[in-house]
Amino acid sequence: MSRRATSRAATPKLLKKRRAVIAATRSLRAAGLVHWQEGNVGLRTDDGLLITPTGINYEALRPAHIVWMDSAGKATGSHIPSSEWRFHLHIFAARPEINAVVHTHSMFATALACQGLGIPPFHYMVALAGGSDIRCAPYATFGTQALARHAVTALKDRRACLLVHHGMIALGADLNEAVALAGEVERLAEQYWRVRLLGKPKLLSAAEMKKVLKKFAGYGR
Repeated sequence: MSRRATSRAATPKLLKKRRAVIAATRSLRAAGLVHWQEGNVGLRTDDGLLITPTGINYEALRPAHIVWMDSAGKATGSHIPSSEWRFHLHIFAARPEINAVVHTHSMFATALACQGLGIPPFHYMVALAGGSDIRCAPYATFGTQALARHAVTALKDRRACLLVHHGMIALGADLNEAVALAGEVERLAEQYWRVRLLGKPKLLSAAEMKKVLKKFAGYGR
């Protein structure tokens, strides 16, 4: 690693961001959205991204564990980035308005994904993810370019998606937003799972979801 890369990766600004990434992982764990060391968190930086490392329990994370990568995917430091760094990199490249990516294997989102199910407009709060549904991306082996491509496609005009036989991705303008959306998607996934137990879900119309999306355009702002 070059001296320039070392100094850039160790700046006070990046230290603060590293701590924010760790705080996000602990929020996800406290909410029951991740366990042990599964899932990952990514945060955009001025010229790359920070991402959680592979193989380290969230409770043991320290700032030095968080890996900095440049926009070409070259990592610095002594720790290996999450195997899913590719979809973080591709999402940040495709979505300039997005600064944080959260990936979880939360219970109900993953259960739906393992059946190849997305979340249709059974409830108007589905619009929180940016559209009239939450898509489920096709399967690809974890950590691959193929999975990164599928994720970017499923996230077009959306801030969340499911991944077949895998889990979910939630996006945000910042880490708080991404973590909060991950929680909302998991709640919607549980509600949809329960609704399916009652029979064929009744869905809102495209026209109604269009109204909801218009009302949500300024939601929380």
